[in-house]
Amino acid sequence: MAISRGQLVKELEPGLNALFGLEYKRYENQHAEIYTTESSDRAFEEEVMLSGFAQAQTKAEGSGVVFDNAQETFTARYTHETVALAFAITEEAIEDNLYDRLASRYTKALARSMANTKQVKAVNPLINGFGTFTSGDGSALFATNHPTVSGTVSNTLATASDLNETSLEQSLIDIAAMTDERGLKIAARGVKMIIPSELQFTAERLMKTQGRVGTADNDINAIASMGMVPQGYRVNNFLTDPDAFYIITDVPNGMKYFDRAAIKTAMEGDFDTGNVRYKARERYSFGVSDYRGIFASPGA
Repeated sequence: MAISRGQLVKELEPGLNALFGLEYKRYENQHAEIYTTESSDRAFEEEVMLSGFAQAQTKAEGSGVVFDNAQETFTARYTHETVALAFAITEEAIEDNLYDRLASRYTKALARSMANTKQVKAVNPLINGFGTFTSGDGSALFATNHPTVSGTVSNTLATASDLNETSLEQSLIDIAAMTDERGLKIAARGVKMIIPSELQFTAERLMKTQGRVGTADNDINAIASMGMVPQGYRVNNFLTDPDAFYIITDVPNGMKYFDRAAIKTAMEGDFDTGNVRYKARERYSFGVSDYRGIFASPGA
């Protein structure tokens, strides 16, 4: 259905002082703080987790060496979605408008809607990562028992906790204890924390004060003095759980955003009706390859 003069009554009358409602500021590209961006030229992308070898064995003199096997363990698939939105304006509404150009105003609103949708889709893996969103190994993105060749790996706290000094320290300890598919220690560390706006004041106190938070003891703030989260924290305004927090680690090939087709806009006129139609379209996907690239707690 096209936007007609009946929906733009006041814009067709003399004496109108201002039009408002489409000029709000917006949160831009917050997904870039979570995901590594890559391009794609296919309908989907797959990335395969490989297992290396177990620990080397002591070889007795004169005995044979032990042989080990490497293998593929799981595959992460990114299936690109097509995201689009359009609107149409009648020929008469364009002719009779007395103020600014309708098309220019509403194409800005179209861009705003497309941008907002991308940010909402970007946080879906985090919001649903404790349940319905799974990593390539079939487990929930955040789990204490990701299966490997040699046991399990955890990327969430054993006991769900709100963000505080104890839970943040334990998260960083757990990240440092991560192992690979064969149970070998990996040198992982947390580099950046992603939080909802409700936790920004807590995070500021935890990561910026020189002394410990909430105590009269003359203890240093170990997290700050040791530089344990070097990139600090970032607020994501699209997260919906007010007490969940997430830590991006330095493990490669973690959270990824694939750009299949950049946003494109188009317009065309309809010969029969005279209506002018405007469309925006893009294709992309958000997901995870190695779940070790992110650690999280859903809050208590």
